[in-house]
Amino acid sequence: MDYVQVLEHELQELAAGAVALLPNLAIAVIVLAITAIVARGVAGAATRIARRTHVRNDLQELFRTLAKLGIWIIGTLLTLTILIPGFTFGGMVAGLGIGAVAIGFAFQDIFENFLAGVLIMLRDKMHIGDSVEAEGVDGTVEKITLRETHIRQFSGELTILPNSMIFKNAVKVVSDQPHRRFDLMVGVSYDSDLATARRAIEQGASSAPGIVADRGVEVYAREFGASSIDFLVRWWVDTRSDSLFQVHNQMVFAIKKALDDAGVEIPYPHVTHTFGEPVPIEARDQAA
Repeated sequence: MDYVQVLEHELQELAAGAVALLPNLAIAVIVLAITAIVARGVAGAATRIARRTHVRNDLQELFRTLAKLGIWIIGTLLTLTILIPGFTFGGMVAGLGIGAVAIGFAFQDIFENFLAGVLIMLRDKMHIGDSVEAEGVDGTVEKITLRETHIRQFSGELTILPNSMIFKNAVKVVSDQPHRRFDLMVGVSYDSDLATARRAIEQGASSAPGIVADRGVEVYAREFGASSIDFLVRWWVDTRSDSLFQVHNQMVFAIKKALDDAGVEIPYPHVTHTFGEPVPIEARDQAA
């Protein structure tokens, strides 16, 4: 057997097959180009329709992505049919057999994140722009895709979390309600009259600007501290119009002024530390 002639014959057949396939290849390229154009147009149309119906931004992104994905699937199948005349979708699935199971395991995380992304976009909570706490990350939801969620932390960093992690674990949506409650511990001296101290704290807290007046201010005596009797102060802030930190700052100023006006002392610890040894302040002053 002349192996050179056999090899030459096979190469000639391959070359002839490649030449015969050139028209199909050109048509396939044209189909892919048309698919890209149609996918872009359908995605834009889906976005415009979603905006007219005033749906959420994350649902608009979902409709746009699914419409674009559907067009690409159809275009890809048409391209394979042109390149492989005997190709059918059913035949492809049947031909994969055990390989389909292997592919499923290999892309399990991708499919899981994809499904979780769809479910996250469909549910009513956690939209784009919400402030959330998820997996130790605090920030604002900046973008939700079919694979991952982008959270812009309050300190400025961008954190990208897989959708499956967000879907399967607890997520605190901080901005779900516009009114948020805040707590502050205020200590007064043991020599103070508790009724007077409580009244002064309540008057000062109620005068602080930025609190939700309708919900009032709550003041409770909570515990006997090391050097003070501690009161818990609670108030509500409308996050749509007021800064949380600014209101907290004004609350501290208002309570301090009210206690000063009432003659109520805010104590400090009667212990200082020198080389790790606790020394009472009174003993230190006598020694001086």
